[in-house]
Parts: sequence; structure tokens; C-alpha cells
Amino acid sequence: MEKLSYKLETFEGPLDLLLYLITKNKLDICDIQISELLDQYMEQINAMQEADMDIASEFLEMAARLVYMKTVSLLPKHEEMEALRQELTGQLLEYQECKQVAAQLTERFNYNIYVREPAEVELDKSYKRHHDPREILAAYLSAAGRGKRVLPPSPQSFSGIVTHRIVSVTSQIVYVLRRLWKVKSIAYESLFVEKREKSDLVATFLAVLELVKGKRVRIEGEGEAATVNLMDGGERHWKSKRSEEQ
Repeated sequence: MEKLSYKLETFEGPLDLLLYLITKNKLDICDIQISELLDQYMEQINAMQEADMDIASEFLEMAARLVYMKTVSLLPKHEEMEALRQELTGQLLEYQECKQVAAQLTERFNYNIYVREPAEVELDKSYKRHHDPREILAAYLSAAGRGKRVLPPSPQSFSGIVTHRIVSVTSQIVYVLRRLWKVKSIAYESLFVEKREKSDLVATFLAVLELVKGKRVRIEGEGEAATVNLMDGGERHWKSKRSEEQ
């Protein structure tokens, strides 16, 4: 790298100095040669010291960082070097973009101009445009429709959920045992003849399963010929239920 000779300039920070050196020497910012960049950086630092300029600690910190990167690059295995190089490159690219944006803003905004407070303007409330009546009707219907969409649902919308009658399985167990108490055996389908609502049908079916599981009733046959038969355990359970109800 050719030795630079230039007047000392004021840099806003170490990244500003590094970016200056890279631009001055036409280096590739994505492929920084740390050893060459370090020499130029230290030369600038020494020039600052000879001119009795105050050197901020961040400039010295960057110098130590570059020295460390050069040391790592000299090791036989320096996988860490690539990560350090990418980190420095990313910071330089970000700083370069910020400088470009700042330069563009400086060109756009000139502070040597006179700016006055906004003047009060009388508000003209008269509407001068003319519309077809059908357009106004369409706009009104559209606005009215949007208003309806944000309104809460009516209670009727929840009638199928909120007002749905809840049937307990326990009540249907009592119902099945009451049907079996005197006859001991009934047709399986007869338990569902009087049931109209889905909750009644489901609760009765679960009641039969519960009674079969507890060995209180027994299902015999298949299809339309299936019957429900009361067992001894069912009689004892029915007597306990009757005593509870009394």
C-alpha cells in the first residue's frame, strides 16, 4: 500500500477514520486487509499524537481491536478471524450508509431560510362537488353495512347454545332403572322412543353404558332385537336411588 500524505482531519470516530482510509486507498470494504489497514490507522494515530491532538479512548480501543485481529490472523488456525472480519465489515457498511443518508438530508434541508407560522385561513364549509343520487345511496348503504358488522351479535344468535337444555347422565340412569324396575327386561330401542332432543339421546346412551359398566344391566341380542335386562346389582342400585329421592 502506498504511503499516504494528507493533512490531519477531524474524524467523528474510529469507524469514520477507517472508512476514510478504505476510501482513500480504494480498498474493498468486504475484503479488508487488516495488516495494511492497521499500519495506516496507526500512522494516523501517531500523527494525531505529534500534533498534540486529544485522542479519544474509542480510537485507542479500535487500535487494540485491529492489533488483536492481526494477531489472530497470524495463528495457524484462525477460524475466529473470519467472524471478526465480518463484524467489522458490517459496522463499516452500516456507518457508511448512515453517512450517505446524512449527506442527502443535508442537501435537502437548508436552514438558511425563513419560516413563518401558518396563517389562519377561513374554513370553507360549502361542498362544491356534485354527485349522482345513486352514488350517495350506495355510499350510505355501504356505511350502514359496515356499522352493522361491528355491532355485537343479537341474543337470538346464541339461542342454540345458551338456551340449550342440559340433560344429566345421572337423571337418565334413574330413568332406565325405573323402566326396568317392574318388567326386568325391555327393548333397547324403547328407551329412545320418547327422546326428541340430541342431549336426551346422548345422555340416555351414556346412562346405558354406565349401567353396563357397573354390571347393573345387561344387553342381549343385536339390532332391533336387542334388549336391556336388569341384573341384581341394578336392583340394589335402584333401591338406593329411591331411598335417596325419598
